[in-house]
Amino acid sequence: MLPQAAVRHAGPVAIVDLAGRITMGEGCGVVRNAVRELVDSGARNILLNLQAVSYVDSAGLGEMAGSYVTVARLGGQLKLVHSHARVDNLLQVTKLYALLVAFNDEAEALRSFDAA
Repeated sequence: MLPQAAVRHAGPVAIVDLAGRITMGEGCGVVRNAVRELVDSGARNILLNLQAVSYVDSAGLGEMAGSYVTVARLGGQLKLVHSHARVDNLLQVTKLYALLVAFNDEAEALRSFDAA
């Protein structure tokens, strides 16, 4: 399955539903392009939904971290929801949990944008 990104909105939060493998090459471009388009259109609160993502490698995780930095520099926030065990492990090993906050519940993730 080729990586895909579909955007939907919940109030002021843009939710990017990712699907497929987020890996070196094609998958990273999907994340980068989706976030860039949202930022260019004025979105500052972005939630990456990883529920349909089957695999993420270090390049994919790096792209998510880079997207976080891009959004944060503009005063926004980028968070993750429904990350799988492999993603959680990579976040812990690379210490990216300091940047990329992950939630198990979409409603909880959306509320966290209001609290910030």
